[in-house]
Amino acid sequence: MTRRLAAVFAHPDDDTYGVGGTVDLQADEGIEVTAVLATSGNAGRIFDPSLATRRNLGKVREGEDRAAWAELAVKPTLQFLRYPDGGLSTVPRDELVGRIAELLAAARPDVVVTFGPEGVTGHEDHIAIGKAATAAFHRARDESSGGGLARLLYVAIPQSRLDRLNALLRERGMEPLDPTQPFVPRGVPDEVIAVMVDCSSVYQRKLEALRQHRTQGELEDVPFELWPEVLGREAFVMAWPDPAPGDPVLSDVFEGLPGD
Repeated sequence: MTRRLAAVFAHPDDDTYGVGGTVDLQADEGIEVTAVLATSGNAGRIFDPSLATRRNLGKVREGEDRAAWAELAVKPTLQFLRYPDGGLSTVPRDELVGRIAELLAAARPDVVVTFGPEGVTGHEDHIAIGKAATAAFHRARDESSGGGLARLLYVAIPQSRLDRLNALLRERGMEPLDPTQPFVPRGVPDEVIAVMVDCSSVYQRKLEALRQHRTQGELEDVPFELWPEVLGREAFVMAWPDPAPGDPVLSDVFEGLPGD
């Protein structure tokens, strides 16, 4: 049975970090992926000036995202909405929600993944796209018939995992991550994590995918030996339907859905 997943994020590389391992693990089982990126990341960093200019960075980052997916075992349908990077909160809400809802209604994914209220790093674009994707999910469910749209997940970092990473950084004489600073990871309480996917078996492919985002200099501030700690698991909060108290943590984003 082919499963369908939609990943709705703000920038190229959000999808690689958020669901790269999860999707790669599903390749042999059959999965169709729709990746919706609201911006092309044109306000992002240029780690190496030989790779891009401010004028063409958005186009370059779209190419990097395609190259990242080519390292994984699944070829998605990529949708770049090309809204201003850093300005998603200024886009008319109904327009953004409507465009995403239209794509979800057409793709009918079983599972939709986006950012939660903390946006993982507190980035305003992450928070804005998470709100819009949540509204679009419910609009698509309400306005269209047919299957799919059975689960809405928020990508997240369990606080215990962030605490462990900070402890490992301190052991190496490095400053821990400060979640009060811009664009630094924020944790969520461990008890709200509903899905924890072990991506260690596909770690290397996810790493190679992440390395394709060359303009962003991914993970250059993290010691190499800690990269598996950062990339080896993907965690999600169940945004819809509401989880019941005592529900076990799932190991697969599709686990428990009809046909599982």
